[in-house]
Amino acid sequence: MSNIREVLANNLKANRKKCHLSQAKLADKAGISTQYIAMIELSRQFPTPEVLERIAAALGIKSHELFSVAQTPENAIERLHKDVIKEVREVIVEVLENTLNDNKPKSRKKK
Repeated sequence: MSNIREVLANNLKANRKKCHLSQAKLADKAGISTQYIAMIELSRQFPTPEVLERIAAALGIKSHELFSVAQTPENAIERLHKDVIKEVREVIVEVLENTLNDNKPKSRKKK
């Protein structure tokens, strides 16, 4: 999972299934349309905070639980990978800037 929409989509679907609710039943309990639930689960829509609270209440969970990400070795490796790439990019930029500054022609002073 790489973005917040995907995290929400996966957690919503997992919690809905854990409660043995269809999209239609969850939508009815939350006071929203079945199509909207489906669009959230497909990562095509992102609900307002108020709608998130209604969905969470219908699922019997706290709204922040819709955004939790389980700590797995894969998640740790993905974070490490992103951190390493970020640091490598910073080093490359620094080296390029230093190289370009060293290769600038020196201005000549008239005597």
